[in-house]
Amino acid sequence: MSYFDHFMTMRSEVSLLAVILFLLLFDIIAGKKGEKYFQPVAILLFVAHTLLNLVPAAAGESFGGMYQYHPVMTIIKTMLNVATLIIFLQSKHLFDGNEMKNQRGEYYFLTLCTLLGMYLMISSGHFLLFFIGLETASIPLATLVAFSKHCKKSAEAGAKFILLSAFSSGILLFGISYLYGTTGSLYFAEVATKLTVNPLQIMAFIFFLSGIFFKVSFVPFHLWTADVYEGAPTNVTSYLSVVSKSSAAFVLMTLLFKLFASYLHEWQTLLFWIIIVTITVGNLFALRQQNTKRFLAFSSISQAGYIALGIISGSALGMATMIYYIFIYLFSNLAAFGVISSIESRTGKTDIPDYKGLYQTNPKLSFVMMLAMFSLAGIAPFAGFMSKFFIFSAAAQQGYYLLVIVAVVNTIISLYYYLRVVKAMFIDQNGQPLPALRTDIWNRASLIICTVAIIFVGLLGFILDMIEKQSFGI
Repeated sequence: MSYFDHFMTMRSEVSLLAVILFLLLFDIIAGKKGEKYFQPVAILLFVAHTLLNLVPAAAGESFGGMYQYHPVMTIIKTMLNVATLIIFLQSKHLFDGNEMKNQRGEYYFLTLCTLLGMYLMISSGHFLLFFIGLETASIPLATLVAFSKHCKKSAEAGAKFILLSAFSSGILLFGISYLYGTTGSLYFAEVATKLTVNPLQIMAFIFFLSGIFFKVSFVPFHLWTADVYEGAPTNVTSYLSVVSKSSAAFVLMTLLFKLFASYLHEWQTLLFWIIIVTITVGNLFALRQQNTKRFLAFSSISQAGYIALGIISGSALGMATMIYYIFIYLFSNLAAFGVISSIESRTGKTDIPDYKGLYQTNPKLSFVMMLAMFSLAGIAPFAGFMSKFFIFSAAAQQGYYLLVIVAVVNTIISLYYYLRVVKAMFIDQNGQPLPALRTDIWNRASLIICTVAIIFVGLLGFILDMIEKQSFGI
């Protein structure tokens, strides 16, 4: 196998790296005259990269099995691409003012670097490549969290994120070292065949999963989430809540099935209790929030518990429903963050009471926010209802009836805080509602995409069948 063949197997990563390098050079060479062209050029290049990623290819591996490719990874990476593209469409206003006018290039460069790291994590078959991908995703992400240089909350959030991220990476690396010490290999396939009930391997299993759980924001590894979401720029918050969380969930699913298959009973028992605590704690704390970003932070913690229902199922249907759930979740969450970003950029308001009477002056934004809340709450007939129905069905099919009952009860509880936002916009009276806002064409395009997806994607049941046919091979 030639080097060309190796890199063709990695065409997604090579294509994304080409986009990163081109935008970096464009930002350096174009100067001030090229600023107005940067956004459309970046969007067009990223769309081309996403379309190239859709070209089908046979399963294979590169560089001695360190990098592995399976067709389902195309679906996963395309979902991350779509979410990133929507976030880019929503990000134009960040650079319209004077504060971050000259940071456009850095924003795109850092965001795409984190995406490259997530690609490597998803396709890794070796712990070395996995850890390289993890750090490539984590370090630029901490920079993005602290991207607003003149905002104290942003700087505080960046410091919290990088310190806790480094700590969790250290715990994860400590677990990897135990696995290497007891098995003599860093290849997933080889390590999987040598796992026993060795106490050191059990400890390695716990340390490794603790590091991954931090990335997904499972309870009790969630304490950083609300502060970081509130302090980071809103578009970075949406990237954290959707792209970063989704990639971590995909990696967790893949590793549990590829690496820790012999510990099936142990990790299913562990996930059982973590799911209950995560969904419940996320919902209870979301009830108390007044800030929309903190409210969606705890909502995303609760959503992580729902996502894990697909993993614990341990079947092709479970994995397919998890991927489908995330696909729906990304549109719902990005619609909500798109509205929040539009309002915050023009008024500076981020609290739920500020949204009182919003429908009077901004009916379109209110409508999109309402659809997002309905979908996140799982109200029929919107897409979120179908995703919850399928993921509950997958868990029930494997006998997790108690877990499904707890999830359904928590879904009912979540209706209160999701509908509280809708009530504020449409029912609560406000003598001085927020003024009429006009969003830029890029943000309007992103909100239209999310709205169409929330209304219609839930009706496309064949997507789930397509994912299920591909998923079990990972």
